[in-house]
Amino acid sequence: MTDILPQPPEQLCERINDIAVAAGQRILEIYNTDFTVENKDDKSPLTAADMASHEAIVHGLRNISTDIPVLSEESSGLDWQKRKGWRTYWLVDPLDGTKEFIRKNGEFTVNIALIRDHRPVLGCVYVPVSGTLYCGIEGTGAYRQDAAGRVDIHTRKTDTGRLAVAGSRSHGSEAQQRFMQQLENAETMAIGSSLKFCLVAEGKVDIYPRFGPTSEWDTAAAQCVVEQAGGLVTDLEFRTLLYNHKESILNPHFLVIGDPEFDWRPYLADTGED
Repeated sequence: MTDILPQPPEQLCERINDIAVAAGQRILEIYNTDFTVENKDDKSPLTAADMASHEAIVHGLRNISTDIPVLSEESSGLDWQKRKGWRTYWLVDPLDGTKEFIRKNGEFTVNIALIRDHRPVLGCVYVPVSGTLYCGIEGTGAYRQDAAGRVDIHTRKTDTGRLAVAGSRSHGSEAQQRFMQQLENAETMAIGSSLKFCLVAEGKVDIYPRFGPTSEWDTAAAQCVVEQAGGLVTDLEFRTLLYNHKESILNPHFLVIGDPEFDWRPYLADTGED
């Protein structure tokens, strides 16, 4: 495998965005039908849309370069001995928020990230139902693009007088509830998939705490968007989330933080997670 990208990340961005949109179109073709739902080995739901999106993304990425490996949720059985030497690879969640897809509430995304030296250097999060796209490019910044056009996005400074927290619509936990109890009069926004990261990146909320299991493809693309918008994605010890540095593809519990200068440690004290 060559370590040389076919183009710099900023030039790759438009091509990745096009791939995400094409995958989203495949998803919507199935979303608007009476689709069936199966269960994967881990009992999580799987639809034909997951596989259709996966196939569209892999095909598009192979057209960019056949030398850069692809790790997708729908092709996750790659042996650690094979992938541990990867320095550069694509990390993909073809349909993040399958439960939201099944509920037909529109809160699901297509996530494509380029990982280099264990960090996401390009991330695309596409929302098929709304047509909204979020992109982060290392060293360049982050933006949102929709029918109204393209606008740069930034996280916001945290003000304890107007705290806002993003929470999972489908994966709440007792630790999350205890965390919320530490925040007086904080606004809570419940939303599915990697859209929670995007709320932080856009400066609409201050933090998204995740006290539950996720996999690396769930977070990589959106992490890039948040980081390039000025925020952080860390474990509960405030260490940046890294990728493909261990055999397990499971993430630790984590925090998506808008304001890097705000100290969230006191708010973790009674969650049982510190």
